[in-house]
Amino acid sequence: MDFFARLHADFDAPIAAFDCGEKCAPYNPGGRPFCCDPRHAVPPLYREEWAYLQSVAPGVWQPWEGETPEITAALQAETPDGQVLAVCRGPEHCAAQRPYRSVTCRAFPFYPYLNREGDFLGLAYYWQYADRCWLISNLHVVSAEYVAQFVCAYERLFARYPEERETYRYHSIIARRVFGRRHQEIPLLHRAGGAYWVRPRDGRLRAADPRDFPKYGVYAIAAEMPFPDET
Repeated sequence: MDFFARLHADFDAPIAAFDCGEKCAPYNPGGRPFCCDPRHAVPPLYREEWAYLQSVAPGVWQPWEGETPEITAALQAETPDGQVLAVCRGPEHCAAQRPYRSVTCRAFPFYPYLNREGDFLGLAYYWQYADRCWLISNLHVVSAEYVAQFVCAYERLFARYPEERETYRYHSIIARRVFGRRHQEIPLLHRAGGAYWVRPRDGRLRAADPRDFPKYGVYAIAAEMPFPDET
């Protein structure tokens, strides 16, 4: 459990200079940020992490249950061994329970992107949430400190759980297939700093301005308004 105490302490940088949840919450019925709404995202916790959080913050996290037993069973069947689906008390309590966020919560909407050779290059986003997550449409606001802490955290996780590297290597393969079918390049925040386009066909990197990365859904519409900063 000391492992996750240290990991959480070292992976605590704000993802941006402001609460990005306030940007997407108005678009979600009920007013919650999409990443904090179990109707949209259910975070898996490492079992060791779950045990640690139960010991230091009992009641903050509870096992997740879907609307029906069938939904619960289906999502649990997709959850990797050694992890548990859980929900916290909600964003309205986040100021007090922020130190007890899971690794998944801290990382969202990003996953560690690995190239064809298995090298961990940096941060790519879960494209399934592109229409809901404001941050995905505004990657230029992500802080360099956050990127550095993300990389260190996942290097430590890969050392402790080698199977996780393979999980994300496979996920990166799927990303290349998805973006390749769309004839799009993959936006990447590089571990060494800077932003790049990744060409799915051969993994070639091309330097990018993160302000030029795609915008999605209502955020694409908002960006075309006369005063986009007010949205």
